[in-house]
Amino acid sequence: MVRFNSSKKSNKSKKTIRKLVVPTTTAIKPNKPKMVFERCFIRWRYLIATGLIFFGLGALVARAAYVQAINSDILSGEADKRSLRKDEILSVRGSILDRNGQLLSVSVPMSAVIAEPKRILKEGSLNDKERIKALADVLGLSYNELVKKIEKNPKSGFLYLARQVEAGKAQYVKELKIKGISLESEPRRFYPRVEETAHLLGYTDIDGNGIEGIEKSFNTMLVGKDGSRLVRKDKRGNVVEHIADQKKYDAQDVTLSIDEKLQSMVYREIKKAVTENKAESGTAVLVDVRTGEVLAMANAPSYNPNNRVGVKAELMRNRAITDVFEPGSTVKPFVVLTALQRGATQRNEVINTGSFTVSGKEIVDVAPRPQQTLDEILINSSNRGVSRLALRMPPSALMDTYQAAGLGKATDLGLVGEQAGVLNANRKRWADIDRATVAYGYGITATPLQMARAYATLGSFGIYRPLSITKVDPPVIGQRVFSEKTTKEIVNMLEKVAIKNKRAMVEGYRVGVKTGTARKIENGRYVNKYVAFTAGIAPISDPRYALIILINDPKAGQYYGGAVSAPVFSSIMGYALRTNGIAPDAEPTDKTAKRTVRLTSRKTEQNNVKQAN
Repeated sequence: MVRFNSSKKSNKSKKTIRKLVVPTTTAIKPNKPKMVFERCFIRWRYLIATGLIFFGLGALVARAAYVQAINSDILSGEADKRSLRKDEILSVRGSILDRNGQLLSVSVPMSAVIAEPKRILKEGSLNDKERIKALADVLGLSYNELVKKIEKNPKSGFLYLARQVEAGKAQYVKELKIKGISLESEPRRFYPRVEETAHLLGYTDIDGNGIEGIEKSFNTMLVGKDGSRLVRKDKRGNVVEHIADQKKYDAQDVTLSIDEKLQSMVYREIKKAVTENKAESGTAVLVDVRTGEVLAMANAPSYNPNNRVGVKAELMRNRAITDVFEPGSTVKPFVVLTALQRGATQRNEVINTGSFTVSGKEIVDVAPRPQQTLDEILINSSNRGVSRLALRMPPSALMDTYQAAGLGKATDLGLVGEQAGVLNANRKRWADIDRATVAYGYGITATPLQMARAYATLGSFGIYRPLSITKVDPPVIGQRVFSEKTTKEIVNMLEKVAIKNKRAMVEGYRVGVKTGTARKIENGRYVNKYVAFTAGIAPISDPRYALIILINDPKAGQYYGGAVSAPVFSSIMGYALRTNGIAPDAEPTDKTAKRTVRLTSRKTEQNNVKQAN
């Protein structure tokens, strides 16, 4: 028997030994060789494998411990960033209403078109040129402008493409379905009365913050406070958990004392007067004597607050509160009032109003007369008459009266930009010429609103009430500052002024007025430009309204208050009295007017009966 061993003896421990047995007898067939395998244990490989397994398990355990115990807050926050969403609940700006609930200012739903440049570039949205061009067209941009805006901010996640877009255009943008383009709710302020209330209401900026007028003065009330809702969303954007709410505080509406109908009419009349007289500007203020409420305040020229593009700043200011003027002859009733109260004159005294020189300067009257009664001094607007009365009293006497009527101090309506005027009440030394001229309205300044307050004090027969731009309920009691008897005498004198100057009269009603004309000051010097005033109250039997009309620098030929501003007073006061059903208190001048007055009186009585029932 021959035995064959493996050729590689040195590897016996590593290789399987093959044995082949060959029998010597030829008659027996040899069997097929059989393979015998032996398992061998390799220790170093085992150790490496085991070490790797335990190391991996250790790393997993360590990572789990790190996540759960050490860094759980940070990782939880990161997870929340991907799933938590804070939805803003916007508070819509409050509306501004007139005293009867008519809308004067309201927020209209609009949209902002927002781009996410980073996403747009990633999604390749700019490749869809047809849609991008359509978007540019609806936003009023060129295709190149729009693309440049986006490409200029490649890493930005937020970019305004357009603000305050109308609903129709916003819907079109939405239907374009451009990835990276979205809409955001953004209300826009709208003013239904346009120019009529522009100066009073002011306007807001594009973010809804009050910039001028009532919008700014009452901004805190009108804004409110936005709320929010914290929710958890899944990857599809569906809300899966409601976390917390921050309450929304709705804005408040502001109800003004303004009567929208009166405001509209007052603006039309003042605008017409400015045009006809070729004036620089005009202002009118109407006040309820009983409550101190401002029923109308208008200036011309005005502007469109819904579209302020290209509007000059000077057109936006509310001249009724920002512009001061020397009031001229409109203060003369207060001089006579002071003289009567101080005993410096008697009701029936006749005053010497002949040639009169003070400190070397002549006091001039437009229609000079040698002597005049107190009534005639006001009717003829005698500078000499009031100067003589003023010189009989200490300067403080007249200053006290002016202050009591509200001159020299702001009205505290809360409107931004209001001027207090100049009175110099604390002046220690007064030259006689200054004492004389201040009696006919020179050397002091006031706003039209301040003059309206002063005449409202006359109309309430000596009771001073603070003015209000918001609706007052109940009425303010007020404070007596002048004698009722003396004030009524002055009011009756003012009726005689109106009768003499027929242009200020109102058919069917007794009115009292004082017109005035004052030269303007430019660069510290008087120039040949004038301000025409008419101030008055009505009806005389039971005063309800005080009205101030100011026409600034009329250039159509006439410039006296009696010719320029008095007709405007008549139109506005007449409309206010008739519209609000105030019973006529004067005999008409013709049969047609008499019949109208009777019908008006009958209608007023019927309305009063209905209200009583």
